[in-house]
Amino acid sequence: MPRILLAEDDEIMRVTTYDQLVKCGWEVDQAEDGRQALALVEQNHYHLILTDIRMPRLDGIALLKEVLRLSPETAVVLMTAFGRVEDAIACLKNGAADYVLKPFDMDDLIIRVRRLIEMQRIKLRCTSLEERLGARQRIIGSCATTRNLLDMIARVAATDSTVLVTGESGTGKELVAAAIHYGGPRAKGPYIRVNCAAIPEGLMESELFGHEKGSFTGAVGRRTGRFEQADGGTLLLDEIGEMPMGLQAKLLRVLQEREIERVGGTRTIKIDVRIICATGKNLALEVRNGVFREDLFYRLQVIPVEVPPLRARKEDIPELSRYFLDEFSGDLKRTLKITANTLRILMAYDYPGNIRELRNILERVSVLASGPVIEPWDLPADLVGQGNRQRVFPGGRLAEVLAHAEKECLMQALAASGGNRTEAAKNLGISRKNLWEKLKLHNI
Repeated sequence: MPRILLAEDDEIMRVTTYDQLVKCGWEVDQAEDGRQALALVEQNHYHLILTDIRMPRLDGIALLKEVLRLSPETAVVLMTAFGRVEDAIACLKNGAADYVLKPFDMDDLIIRVRRLIEMQRIKLRCTSLEERLGARQRIIGSCATTRNLLDMIARVAATDSTVLVTGESGTGKELVAAAIHYGGPRAKGPYIRVNCAAIPEGLMESELFGHEKGSFTGAVGRRTGRFEQADGGTLLLDEIGEMPMGLQAKLLRVLQEREIERVGGTRTIKIDVRIICATGKNLALEVRNGVFREDLFYRLQVIPVEVPPLRARKEDIPELSRYFLDEFSGDLKRTLKITANTLRILMAYDYPGNIRELRNILERVSVLASGPVIEPWDLPADLVGQGNRQRVFPGGRLAEVLAHAEKECLMQALAASGGNRTEAAKNLGISRKNLWEKLKLHNI
């Protein structure tokens, strides 16, 4: 629920405005002067502050400066009965979100407040969109293993339960987490991602829960954490197995109580966040080794979702390969294709790096291939050399296999061009002289 602070020294104006704001369903605190308002700002987080400019002890302009320092994401609306156009411009330049002249129409004020609160929600969603750029990609594949995964995602997304996504590195755990978020009732809420392995241990607590001004060296103002940013949406804790033991206890409390405390704070903050965790580690083994809390493990594994490795869904490799080549075709401004023999070699490999490795291989060959058609000899030598040639050709050493493939390709190019060597060389992406040398080498 949006929380508003109303700072007004005129009691009649304050009570009247307070009643109207509360009727709109907002949580509203009142302050009789600037000092009292500043004390409340130091203790609480407000989405919006509505303050008079002329107040005893601390005026609205000074309060605005303090709010911008302590809580820069909070919108401040200044009210005055002694305003000029120049004053309004100066206030807006100094960071005020809006400027209202008294006496004002209450309906107009409510509209302005609604607009500013909605703008804050939009900014939060934009931040979420920037962070998850590229995360909302569809899961490619149609084999039975992939269909089972997609069916599990659909069933999990409809709930609000905590999910633990496991799988080897490069299998697409983040895509699965994003699919769960966007497939559920929280799809319109923020989707915030945190990589627990990428944040230094000393900063992780502040990153997750936020901090109050002065809670540690360098904390010059209040900062909201990822849990608050994800309120009403989903928080993905990636690489959860890397979370320090001390923070694991705090995370367990958050999952149980659905509330947090900022670092250095004394007030509990209620949150409405769905938690999705992802890891490439065996958390059950981590529990036995004493580096992961057993109670947290069982609390996270309400619904386990295991993402299969690529070697368990090799039937998807042709579809994945075409998807990636279409992507690279746009970048390279040429249409890339792949032969059946090349696909057979790709499907014979076990991919310890999973889908990420397949994508990297195809990106490399799409850049280095001599022509727009990806042939077996365009692939890295280790792919062709790990027994895959036996599945493409009836035996022979690597040099013999490549020579056989090159000869076959030359003959197909000549057949397609009706024997026209100039056209065949053009189709192969080589010079006519180079074609002549290869034909001589293969006695064609």
